[in-house]
Order: sequence, then structure tokens, then C-alpha cells
Amino acid sequence: MRMSQEGLSAADIVNTADEADLTYILKTYGEERDARRIARAIIHSRGIAPITTTRRLAEIVSETVRAHGGMKIHPATRTFQALRIEVNQELAELEAGLKAAEHLLKPGGRLVVISFHSLEDRIVKQFMVKRSAAGVAAQSRHSPAALLADVSEDHATFTLTPKHAIAPSEEEVTRNPRARSAKLRCATRTANSVTKAA
Repeated sequence: MRMSQEGLSAADIVNTADEADLTYILKTYGEERDARRIARAIIHSRGIAPITTTRRLAEIVSETVRAHGGMKIHPATRTFQALRIEVNQELAELEAGLKAAEHLLKPGGRLVVISFHSLEDRIVKQFMVKRSAAGVAAQSRHSPAALLADVSEDHATFTLTPKHAIAPSEEEVTRNPRARSAKLRCATRTANSVTKAA
């Protein structure tokens, strides 16, 4: 799961993190409803023997969270996603990449991002809206604070092209089932300079 050889591994987290930290990781990054139950099961299991394989971790989660008839993914999928995101600090890397693109793109350059789960897409959407003139129109007393633009039209560094995310068609998902959760967002760089606040 680790993209580099430095820092904590997933095995380190699984075998050393306390219940509160494991629950936070699973709930926040995996959007796992049974995060606390899974965290407790992991801690109980590692008390008997260290968890050294992905198969053993998947078994622990599967034994804790029973798959129901309508479940389209393996019960451990969200747990592995959460651990991967934590180990690689993926959301922080995404935010850093978006800010770097804002500085590096020339006027007319396109920032195109494909995300595969809601946490990533939320970060991309909020960044693009806040940095675009479209964000100004979103300002109202009913808008969530995170989506309010912090730029005026004269200082917008992007325009949304198109304004909404593009999702795969039914035909594309049939040909490539992995595309089912993908969302593509695009923004075009304006000639405005990046403000210090950004």
C-alpha cells in the first residue's frame, strides 16, 4: 500500500494504533459505518497474534461486518482504502498537487482531475469552486462555508469548464466496471495571479 519505503506502513498502523486512531482512520478515510467495531476487532485479533497479511486483515473485517445481499464491494474494501490513504497521506498530496497546478499552469492551461471516491472529489470540487468566479455566485447565507469563494471575479484563477463533474456513461461502465465511481472535473487557468490568501 505504501508508495514509498519511508514512514509508517499499513502493518504498523494496524498493529500499533489505538482504538480511537483506528476508528478515526476507518471512519474518515474509508467512510466506514462500522469503524469502531472493526477497530475493536483488529485490536482484539492483534492481541492474540500480530496481523501480518492482508488476507488476515480482510478476514477480520469480513467476520466483523457481514456482507448483505445488495453489497457490491468486499466488506474490507473501505478498510483497505482508509489505510492506503492514511499511509500515503493521499488527501494532503492531492491538495498540494492542486495548489502546485494553480501556480504552474499558464493562462488557458487545463487542470483536469479524475477522482474515484467522494473524499477526493470533494477536495477537487471545493478547490475549483473557491478558485473560480463561479464560486462568487455560490455565496449566499445558505451555502456551506467550505464552498464560499474567497476570490472575486477579478482574482479568480480558474473558470470551470464544464461547471459540473463528468461521470462515465452506462456503456462505459459496462465496458469498464472500475469506472463506475469515477468523476472528472476540469478548470481552465485564467491570467489572474495567485493571491497570497490562496
